[in-house]
Amino acid sequence: MAGILPRISRPLIILSLTYLLYFGQLGILTPYLGIFLDGRGFSSADIGTLFALITLTRIIGPSLWAGVADKHGNPLQVMQLGSLLTVVLFAGVFFVQGFWWLTLVFALMMMFWTAVLPQLEVITLQHLKPTSVSYGKIRLWGSVGFIVFAVIVGQSIDVFGSETPIYVSTAVLALLFIATLYITPVDTPQQHDDVSGSWTLALKKPFVVFIVSSLLLQMSFGTFYGFFALYMRDLGYDGTQTGLLIALGVLAEVGIFLVASRIIIRFGVRLTLFISLALTAIRWWALGFAGELWLVVIVTQLLHALSFGLTHATSVHFIHHFFPHKFQSRGQAIYISLTFGIGGAVGHFLSGQLWQDGAGAELAFGMAGAFAMAGALLLFLAPKKAFG
Repeated sequence: MAGILPRISRPLIILSLTYLLYFGQLGILTPYLGIFLDGRGFSSADIGTLFALITLTRIIGPSLWAGVADKHGNPLQVMQLGSLLTVVLFAGVFFVQGFWWLTLVFALMMMFWTAVLPQLEVITLQHLKPTSVSYGKIRLWGSVGFIVFAVIVGQSIDVFGSETPIYVSTAVLALLFIATLYITPVDTPQQHDDVSGSWTLALKKPFVVFIVSSLLLQMSFGTFYGFFALYMRDLGYDGTQTGLLIALGVLAEVGIFLVASRIIIRFGVRLTLFISLALTAIRWWALGFAGELWLVVIVTQLLHALSFGLTHATSVHFIHHFFPHKFQSRGQAIYISLTFGIGGAVGHFLSGQLWQDGAGAELAFGMAGAFAMAGALLLFLAPKKAFG
């Protein structure tokens, strides 16, 4: 890590490792959970519905855990508890079969999993405040983790079969919990403010526009997250090729995180988000209508730098400046629960209904593109200066 993060302190190295493991887990389940469920005999409608149901827990979870963190002033302990309970509950997948049992296991796991990222973001920004290290240089290690595990698991599926993601996920979640035990807490004044203050800010027009736009973006990702690996398999790509394609997209994130802060300062929040969402719409349309062309797939994967990398960095930047320190955890939680929770659940469910075991791929990706473009255009409902 020293090559990318020169003269970095030990606490920031531990935070970088935590990001690597957290997003490494996403690099396993996000693209390959559909493969696992398909291997257990579920239809595309079942897969979409299961994704939607477990994603719904991201509506309740982040706000619940943020409330605990804000009340007790200790986001680190909340993150550690969430990490422990996540790996314990996830292990239940080895003991259950059937749609509803698996849905219950994944939903409970996700409920505690949502305790991790909002607190990690807050703790990281607190550690970075007195340093010259940018957020992007820490967060990029999450992208590195996503790449590494996406490639490893993609190759392993070809050899060991569709159950592979579950075994690797369990090991990564256990390592994540261990990593959180070594994070250094940051001494900050304990706050006991009325939580209604955070919602007063959240109901202001700029934040509402931002949230709805972000929600539409996450709805557009439902097709990609739920069915990209299956789509690639149907088009003749093997597991190794799919893993490399996923890794390519996340590798593009690494580059964008290194320069994200400069882009945001240069173009502002609204324009940066608009360009990213508009190009995301083009990405989904191209993938749906020309996915059999390997060059098109490569280009669409490179656009992941904007679809996820730049939009995420810009969103964290916006929330960090929009909410005062005392509402940081809650602001991140509102963002994650409403956009990734509601947006992700609706996107997964609709794409699952349209996919029809691959026959509706063009229609599903066409819908995804429409959601992303709507999110881009919506940003103009609030004045540019409102985004800071």
